[in-house]
Amino acid sequence: MDMTNKMALSATLHCLTGCAIGEIAGLSLGLIFGWPGLLTLVVAIGLAFIIGYILSMIPLLKAGVPLKKALTTVLAADTLSILTMEIVDNAVLFMIPGAMSAGLVNPWFWATLALALFVAFWAAFPVNRYLLSRGKGHALVHHYHHGGMQ
Repeated sequence: MDMTNKMALSATLHCLTGCAIGEIAGLSLGLIFGWPGLLTLVVAIGLAFIIGYILSMIPLLKAGVPLKKALTTVLAADTLSILTMEIVDNAVLFMIPGAMSAGLVNPWFWATLALALFVAFWAAFPVNRYLLSRGKGHALVHHYHHGGMQ
């Protein structure tokens, strides 16, 4: 596997982690509190973005990148990947009958969420690969991990 594919795989797995945590938290809150589907969707997507950005910012801040620079770098690096993953993930969930209302203890909920995240991962991978091949996306964050601050 070439370096761009390896980095794209890593970036997409990173994105998947933040999106999955945010989705699970948001969908769980919506199901627990009986929120309507649209509110649950908004909260889940919002948390996916927030958690994804936080996960990307932590190593930058640890590397000494100032907060404002870390935030702008993460926004530029991760937004398209998270957006792609969220659009696909939620489209899959809404296309599967009963997925959004199955309940947290129902295996159908977890199976459909896993499927949606799997499909979203493979939708976001080529986006990350494209961005990385042009020095954009997660390459901006990678610079601070291995290339130092500017």
